[in-house]
Amino acid sequence: MEQMTYKDSGVDIDAGNESVKLIKNFVRATYRPEVLGDLGGFGGLFALKNYDEPILVSGTDGVGTKLKIAFLLNKHDTIGQDAVAMCVNDILVQGAEPLFFLDYLAVGKLIPAQIVEIVRGVAAACKESGCALIGGETAEMSGFYPAGEYDIAGFAVGVVEKKALITSARVKAGDILIGLPSSGLHSNGFSLVRKIVFERMGFKGGEKIPELGKTIGEELLTPTRLYPAICLPIIKKFGEKIHGLVHITGGGFYDNIPRALPENLGATIDADSWRVPTIFKLLQTWGNVPRREMFRTFNCGVGMILIVDAEIADEFSGDDFYKIGRIIEGRGIEILGGELND
Repeated sequence: MEQMTYKDSGVDIDAGNESVKLIKNFVRATYRPEVLGDLGGFGGLFALKNYDEPILVSGTDGVGTKLKIAFLLNKHDTIGQDAVAMCVNDILVQGAEPLFFLDYLAVGKLIPAQIVEIVRGVAAACKESGCALIGGETAEMSGFYPAGEYDIAGFAVGVVEKKALITSARVKAGDILIGLPSSGLHSNGFSLVRKIVFERMGFKGGEKIPELGKTIGEELLTPTRLYPAICLPIIKKFGEKIHGLVHITGGGFYDNIPRALPENLGATIDADSWRVPTIFKLLQTWGNVPRREMFRTFNCGVGMILIVDAEIADEFSGDDFYKIGRIIEGRGIEILGGELND
């Protein structure tokens, strides 16, 4: 009887070891002084220091069906940032500084060059966010995922002093909503995006779209913006005058803003206060998507919202910030005006 090995079943341990060897240097480049040990252990070690009453804030997320576009175009250098951003942006909402990140990557066939491309993006995003990539898992699952395809998810842990924890308790009527621009679609709504772009419009991914100045594939794979570097200094500077943050992810404006509000408060949004990026207007036109559905599915150009005391609202100006609305008595989110069609 012919002998069989694990490699015969589609799992290549040597390829896995080669992948770890290739990614070690740029993983180490993310390390903070609190990191103990090195890549390759059974667990990542992190020493928490210099806090009086530390509150750990954790978040986990994936990239979703945006991965399908990466597979289609065989372009994997932006997906890692998406995985990091979806996690660190979430924990930032509580005022937490990201400390460390772990990733989980499941592949159909382990291709070291592809792994390097993905994890390099993870590491670069961790470094930009100030958090260490202290571990992860790459699972080769032959027969489960097609060769060349994969899934990626991440897990972030951050810390905030108990007295500085941001909750809905600070929010009050009259507070001003400050919007921070998104980099594009980020990582939400891609099941609808793919249906519009690839099924209804029949695009293949490489078509140049004059209104965008790039191919549709390049636009769709624009990575999610990382917000810690801009928001943490604001939180530190203004302290309790920052009453809340909202990460505009799945559910858009209508579902995410209420998560940061007490039950007796709502918000009114002036959609004329910012320029909606072209990709959103194209998607609405191509898909004949109702206006409300656009604001409930996509970020429409605003990826993070600061809820601030009216006293400091004038501190936020220029292209980095939009004054998009205010907190009102009563429940519900009302979005008025804007460039998207009724």
